[in-house]
Amino acid sequence: MAIIVGMNFVLFLGLLTAGCWLSALSPLFAQDFSNLQIEKVSANNRFTEGPAWSREGFLVFSDVPSNRMVKFTPGKGVSTFRDNTNGANGNAYDAQGRLYTCESRTRRVVRMKKDGTLETLADKYQGKRFNAPNDIVVRKDGHVWFTDPAFGEQTDHAELGFYGIFHITPKGDLDLVAKPTGRPNGLTLSPNGRILYVANSDQRSIYAYDLDGQGRSTNERVLIKGIEGPPDGIRTDEKGNLYVTCNQLAIYSPQGTLIKMIEFPETPRNLCFGDPDLETLYVTALTSVYRLRLSVKGSVQY
Repeated sequence: MAIIVGMNFVLFLGLLTAGCWLSALSPLFAQDFSNLQIEKVSANNRFTEGPAWSREGFLVFSDVPSNRMVKFTPGKGVSTFRDNTNGANGNAYDAQGRLYTCESRTRRVVRMKKDGTLETLADKYQGKRFNAPNDIVVRKDGHVWFTDPAFGEQTDHAELGFYGIFHITPKGDLDLVAKPTGRPNGLTLSPNGRILYVANSDQRSIYAYDLDGQGRSTNERVLIKGIEGPPDGIRTDEKGNLYVTCNQLAIYSPQGTLIKMIEFPETPRNLCFGDPDLETLYVTALTSVYRLRLSVKGSVQY
């Protein structure tokens, strides 16, 4: 095996016999997060959120209080993507290049077709309006999950009486995944789309749910506890590591072990992988958007 060149073969056999060979080889696969350079690509926003990378070669993100969405194209800069967004927050693209958006003011989830027209996917559960859809993720097969917390003034018009995590099937059927104690916020999928991760800002934790081919969820569990600051956006890379925005940017292993904390000039709020090779991490942080190059690809969710 090429991976044991230079290793003492007797030691390797002993570890293999003891069932410890994965632990012995894990440093060979460890991710190098040293020498990272953070670059600001957009400034003078009011509150940035919901970054999503389009296969057409640009990033979109929400400037929530300004009621607009911004487009950043590498090498060209920023421009307005959409005005009058109804308080757009989280965004995600699907395999067909359609953009899904959580509108906090209209309390609905919409999908933008390739021609720019919007269609409402969900705005009520059991006849009651959502609190304020926050973040969203779309699996390759068209299944959609989104969170519905309530922050600040959003609690004044709440109808549901609980915070929710919801699932929309490719046929448009809506079902409830969970009613967590504490507000669910960012969410993402494992690289194979079989685990849903959800940040709980009040509990400062990350929950995990197993998913089947029909999008049904089971085995709710807490994967990460005691996060430094309320967790917001989450993403995974191709190795299954989790990237969590909190007081700074925290990177965890798939088992929930903290790998590294990366400091930013402003508090990170959300993030996504982008650029054609998906090796650039874009981070929305209060008034600005930053990027940093990594040596690992983001997991492809569309």
